[in-house]
Amino acid sequence: MTDEIRPIATDAAPAAIGPYSQAVACASMLYCSGQIGLDPTTMQLVDGGTLAELDQVLRNLAAVLAAAGCGFDDVVRTTVYLADLADFAAVNERYAVAFGRSRPARATVEASALPKGARVEIDCIARIPG
Repeated sequence: MTDEIRPIATDAAPAAIGPYSQAVACASMLYCSGQIGLDPTTMQLVDGGTLAELDQVLRNLAAVLAAAGCGFDDVVRTTVYLADLADFAAVNERYAVAFGRSRPARATVEASALPKGARVEIDCIARIPG
């Protein structure tokens, strides 16, 4: 590994909707930008509310992690942004299933607005194995 900063991109996750990368790798770390529940094909939020969006967010994050050779087991920190903290318990249940035994450090915050009117967004930091 070098200290070179390199962008990570995959067509399996939504393209960035602004001037940023899906993720950036530096040395042995991966810094993933926030993912919302956009379908990577249509670039539209999935229908079905917070939990449907969360499922898509997790698929999007998994795709970005995989593009860098990582998985949820490599994640060391996440930030979960919710439009309504009343969704916290339900989101926790799905999040726990996705991360399995892995328990990265995490912050959860209520955001007054998320891009494209999303109900949930998650960003993360992961180690790059090897």
